[in-house]
Amino acid sequence: MNTDKVDTEIPAPATGTILKIVLQEGTPAKVGELLAIIGAPGESVEGVSTTPESKVESRKSEPQPETLDLRPSTTSHLTNDIGFISPVVAKIAAEHGVNLSQVSGTGLNGRITKNDVLAFVENGKSNLGSQKSQVESHTVQPLIGDQLIKHTTMRKSIADHMVMSKRTSPHVLTVMEADMSRVTKHRGANKAAFERDGVNLTFTAYFMSAIVAGLKAYPMANSSWSDEGVLIHKNINIGMATSLGEEGLIVPVIKGADNLSLLAMARSVNDLANRARNKKLQPNEVKGGTFTLTNHGISGSLFAFPVINQPQCGILGIGAMQKRVVVIDDAIAIRPMVYMSFVFDHRILDGASADWFLAKVKETLENWS
Repeated sequence: MNTDKVDTEIPAPATGTILKIVLQEGTPAKVGELLAIIGAPGESVEGVSTTPESKVESRKSEPQPETLDLRPSTTSHLTNDIGFISPVVAKIAAEHGVNLSQVSGTGLNGRITKNDVLAFVENGKSNLGSQKSQVESHTVQPLIGDQLIKHTTMRKSIADHMVMSKRTSPHVLTVMEADMSRVTKHRGANKAAFERDGVNLTFTAYFMSAIVAGLKAYPMANSSWSDEGVLIHKNINIGMATSLGEEGLIVPVIKGADNLSLLAMARSVNDLANRARNKKLQPNEVKGGTFTLTNHGISGSLFAFPVINQPQCGILGIGAMQKRVVVIDDAIAIRPMVYMSFVFDHRILDGASADWFLAKVKETLENWS
């Protein structure tokens, strides 16, 4: 199953053999659309309709093979990073093919209402002509020898989410440098002990713990914007951007990160990263993030300008750790240093408050004990 947040395997709700595949792999599935027909080996599927409405009617007359389909939920639910969505809103969005992550909510705490979706649809129709002309003017003309690599579902989702984020909030970058001497020393002294517990003590666990300290000291950085006000989140749920190579990236979330010891944090980092790369994450494990860490330094990058994972307030990028010459107490020294790039929503944080948060992260790393 591919969604805008996760690529994972979902078991069928019934046992048997797939008798017919209605929607081929990679084909977008609408709410309530039939995916496949499951039944006993050799069972005939003639007369079985591939539309949900007639399928129900045909079952009244005679037994039919079990079917695997997606139906609209009859209860209200939460969607990926866009808050509480009612069944009515979900149904209207599905009917009109609306990506709810692109809709601005005017309800309580930024909730998306029925009128918000209808207004989005109407506005889209009025702008259709200009949008078409813009698309036509930006159409890429392939040259002889060019190779076209078709977009995957994940790549399209990443593209949509990144464009939406840049349009949603004003992104501002602030950068600080952290001396990792104490963290490096602590890791060297404890790595073997962690390994005996089956845990790989990576630097990511330290960064996650330092972010927790920063968010606890400055809760405004652990918030989301709404038209009614700034929603400060009680829980600290930190997303961890994980590269999947050329496929893209995914952001599993460590829930309740403020309640974890360094050992527990490292264990969670190991588990989520491994299952992300093996496509074993569950949908709820990529939801509910309130802040995000991206360790772009793994590939050698020193600086970055990450894009905020909406509707969060900010994202912290960590560069490659390098030994550099620094001045300490008027003396020249060599220290393991990293650049930390904090991108924040300027609607929520100003330069000073963003720097206070980042300074706390820096202080936590440099005074690790």
